Amino acid sequence: MKRKYTLIAITTASFLIPFMGSALNLAVPTIGQEFGGDIYLLGWVMNAYLLASAVFLLPLGRLSDIVGRKKIFTGGIVFFALTTFLCGLAWSLPSLIIFRIIQGLSSAMIFATAIPILTLTYSPQERGMALGFNSAAVYTGLSLGPVIGGVINHHLGWQYIFFLTAVIALLVLYFVLRHMSGEWQGITGEKFDYVGVILYGIGLVFVIYGSSSLAKWGGAVAFLLIGLALMVSFVFYELRQKHPLLEIGLIRKNVVFAFSNLAALANYSATFAIGFLLSLYLQVARGFDSQLAGLILLSQPILQALFSPFAGKLSDRIEPRIVATWGMILTTVGLFVLSFISRETPLWFIILNLAMQGVGFAFFAAPNNNAIMTSVEKKEYGVASAVLGTMRIVGQSFSMVLMTLVSSYYLGQLSISPLYGDLVIKSTRVSFFIFALVCFGGIFASMARGNLEKNGSQESAR
Repeated sequence: MKRKYTLIAITTASFLIPFMGSALNLAVPTIGQEFGGDIYLLGWVMNAYLLASAVFLLPLGRLSDIVGRKKIFTGGIVFFALTTFLCGLAWSLPSLIIFRIIQGLSSAMIFATAIPILTLTYSPQERGMALGFNSAAVYTGLSLGPVIGGVINHHLGWQYIFFLTAVIALLVLYFVLRHMSGEWQGITGEKFDYVGVILYGIGLVFVIYGSSSLAKWGGAVAFLLIGLALMVSFVFYELRQKHPLLEIGLIRKNVVFAFSNLAALANYSATFAIGFLLSLYLQVARGFDSQLAGLILLSQPILQALFSPFAGKLSDRIEPRIVATWGMILTTVGLFVLSFISRETPLWFIILNLAMQGVGFAFFAAPNNNAIMTSVEKKEYGVASAVLGTMRIVGQSFSMVLMTLVSSYYLGQLSISPLYGDLVIKSTRVSFFIFALVCFGGIFASMARGNLEKNGSQESAR
């Protein structure tokens, strides 16, 4: 019964965050019209959240190993409910961006602990299944987000997307406090690496901010270079620490862990901006309202939700490398096809393409997560999950960065308007072609990880 309640609590929390994000994608044009602002500022409504999540995931994963995962998870639900409500009260783009930064911190608390809790709750023989259900919850959130978000945005306003999400978060909090028992503490007696957190956090902020602002002003190059220098310093500093924030040897010596995370980085870098791009394409270039756009975008995540439990269970029986690689191949094909999109592209073709990508995502995500968590020891679950989460968030950030750079090249500081629909289509084509190339590279990273058995990383073998 404890396992059942834990699975319900974790999967419901995992549902909320992608639900809100995908629902918000449908509201981006409306937010732009209400507050003004070019594609760069609108992109930061998403980027600010992702940046904060990326900065705090690894430190919170490490902290949860030390103080207990339930404490961090519960705190994340509390702050997520509060900050989500504040986002709905935003009065300008800058205020919304600030609240999204705080919201990103709270989501990091949830994602840093969700997978480790499930991994510790279920045996290696059932882990893929549990992670598959968790992935299904994520993709169900992605499925319902565009539909419900489109309806809410059309009839009530974008603010109510946040208000609804905050209410559901409070219900999750009640369930966690009432039914979810256990602490899932990983280690005791180790110190928290505050200096490493500072080097890592500032370095990552500078890298992501600098890269995302390259199209806006020349000084962004300096931010990018300083950020890269800080990240290099972080690596050398961690190598000398007894209790580092990130065990660098985990990446250097564990081939499965290293290449699985690299594959995740490539996958999320290539796919996260799909919803954002197609939302603009359907509403700005094709003239559809947010309700219809949401229904069209539904085809991708609903297939993800349906196939994720099956893909996770399959990776318990078949080498995760094989299942995940085929998922990456399907995604790459879908992205390449979308690089030829036009005003005349039939809607059924777009829906079919998104459905194929949904299957590809499902066959990649759960098996890849299974490979990562099975390749490390129990005491490293928090950090391993945080590294995976960081790859996801950094990949999502770079996806938005690539999209913003391409869109800024074609649209500059022009407002989001149907008058510039042809430019939106051109930038969309180029973005999808670049994403296809990134995902193609991820195929080789997925293949290069090797087999879990050959690397001696199965938990049962330790």
